[in-house]
Amino acid sequence: METTVGSTADKIKGVSNEAVGNVKQAAGKATDNPRLHAEGVAQERKGEVQQAVGKAKDAVKKTVDKM
Repeated sequence: METTVGSTADKIKGVSNEAVGNVKQAAGKATDNPRLHAEGVAQERKGEVQQAVGKAKDAVKKTVDKM
């Protein structure tokens, strides 16, 4: 169960970081602020990685459960 909770938390954090990253990117473009735009890109990538980690945890759990 701990892995499921951990994977869910990773996925939620990932979605959140992606959303915030997208907002920062848009704000950076709108205000002609390349630093803010770059922060948004980095945060979006971080969110993508967090979601991938959560999905990997799910896959490992499913494999272990089948054994």
